[in-house]
Amino acid sequence: MTESVKPSTPQTNAEAGDSETPVVVMDSPLALLAELTHRCPFQCSYCSNPLQLEAAGQELDTATWCRVMDEAVEMGMHQVHFSGGEPTLRKDLEELVGHATKAGLYSNLITAGGALLDESRVQSMAKLGLEHVQLSFDDIDEKNADYISGYKGGHKTKLNIAKWVRDAGMPLTINAVCHRQNIHHLEDFIQLAVDFGADRLEVAQVQYYGWALKNRAAFITTPQQLDEATATVEAARERLKGTLVIDYVIPDYYAKRPKVCMGGWARRFMNINPVGLALPCHAAEVIPDLEFDSVKDHNLAWIWENSKSFNEFRGTAWMPEPCRSCDRKELDWGGCRCQAFALTGEAANADPACDLSPFHEKIFRMAAAEALKPPPEFIYRRMGAEFNTPY
Repeated sequence: MTESVKPSTPQTNAEAGDSETPVVVMDSPLALLAELTHRCPFQCSYCSNPLQLEAAGQELDTATWCRVMDEAVEMGMHQVHFSGGEPTLRKDLEELVGHATKAGLYSNLITAGGALLDESRVQSMAKLGLEHVQLSFDDIDEKNADYISGYKGGHKTKLNIAKWVRDAGMPLTINAVCHRQNIHHLEDFIQLAVDFGADRLEVAQVQYYGWALKNRAAFITTPQQLDEATATVEAARERLKGTLVIDYVIPDYYAKRPKVCMGGWARRFMNINPVGLALPCHAAEVIPDLEFDSVKDHNLAWIWENSKSFNEFRGTAWMPEPCRSCDRKELDWGGCRCQAFALTGEAANADPACDLSPFHEKIFRMAAAEALKPPPEFIYRRMGAEFNTPY
């Protein structure tokens, strides 16, 4: 399929025929996030996937995913991140890894550690050129970890997979999903990463999108807990310098400035969901007024340049005050649109994570008050499952 696209070279305002409107200069995207499936054996109560998951029968086939990766390379992308759901449920995962290698893409597997990922598959993907694995953990305590993920036996499986990845010689990132019900084990998470010889530990406080928003009251930490976690991370960074890289993501509700979400809306990343919809970021489907183009109808370059959803919040022209006059507007690009919608009902509002936002103080107080109450039981996607009530 051949389509014409807008010129990707920068234009001046005069060339664009408009002396008032800022011209958005688009660089080539860096990476493709390939959400291969929404299927998952875990019922993680912090899942950021949409409330309505895509059916397995509608997933893109192998040939289409391979074509998408080829188009990504043509656009100048360097990386592909295989994600989900649980991407190891795709029986063609090895074929997709092999194709990424042949296409010249750095490939990364983002997994929760599904039961279908055994040692032979790990070894096979390493031989096919898989270059990195990111594996999430829910706690150090097995019983609590399985309760959080809603998957009995899941923690033991994760421990095995971490060993297999390192035995296969692949770099490993451990993603420690932290919140009020496991943050007291942060030192143990750090030691786990050291024990497995992980290259990187991501201490990621739960971000409240998709299903996770339903469970916010069960997860939100107090400001004091967050301060203690920050001190723990800083001490570990100093102690383990040169041994372990530690990334640290705090809850947006307690931030002073918004994070640079996905490098800015539709600036550095493309996300393709399981049925082929192209998204500017992983959570963009929570914004109901946006319509997303499909890789079944258009090639990636056309979508990157022309898709209305990609251009909706790209650049700075869309920004309200105080973002429009802020000297950081081309650093954080206004923060997170999905969070602005979730907390204010309007995606174009200033991200409440910023303390310059008129919504910030209300959100901070709401979170701090919620964190002082006893945590409610988790709400799982599959109600009535064995982990629907605490142990």
